[in-house]
Amino acid sequence: MSRYLFEPTVPAVAIAGEPTLFPVRRIYCVGRNYAEHAREMGADPERTPPFFFAKPADTVVADGAVIPYPPRTHNLHHEVELIVALKRGGRKLAAATALECVYGYAVGCDYTRRDLQAEAKAAGKPWDAAKGFDHSASVSAIQPAARIGHPRRGRIYLAVNDQIRQQGDISQMIWGVAEVLAELSTLFELAAGDLVYTGTPAGVGSVSPGDRVTCGVDGVATISNTIGEPA
Repeated sequence: MSRYLFEPTVPAVAIAGEPTLFPVRRIYCVGRNYAEHAREMGADPERTPPFFFAKPADTVVADGAVIPYPPRTHNLHHEVELIVALKRGGRKLAAATALECVYGYAVGCDYTRRDLQAEAKAAGKPWDAAKGFDHSASVSAIQPAARIGHPRRGRIYLAVNDQIRQQGDISQMIWGVAEVLAELSTLFELAAGDLVYTGTPAGVGSVSPGDRVTCGVDGVATISNTIGEPA
């Protein structure tokens, strides 16, 4: 007999070429990690320490899924990101050894209710409703680092209905993956199953029901999803 009142569900992500799944523990996201995106959001892109926000683990969306247009927004934005998947973690990681914690890499989209985020910023309130809503974190199948290494450069892009909206190179990140993990581990104890979204290049914009959103990082992965009708 189960000890639980009801059986818990475990959010999980596919692993490229493997039958096993990657169970998701937490999702951390880095804000303004590309200079041009920081500028388009009205921020100073100086190399100050990165800041973070989180999404619930069960917001993950797989390749090919339909993403319902979320309620209480009229301005749903796309933000393509390189994603880091951890196989172990710890506190106060050294940047020199932080990549030893990485299981692999993926690409995905941090969907944002931009109008709610703007309201929250203006009122000095948290971003949870703008960032952590259902189906807000698309993620491709994870490519193990043992297979592809630790990518330090490569085109990152997003297209809506085959029209490029965002494009840059992951080498343009203000803070690299190892530095992000080191800083993040001073705030939280990282662990196996964590996903870290590493920031988005310039060109964020709105999507509407019926739009097909395709994200990619060259040498890592691609993912495509369709925006559905309001939930």
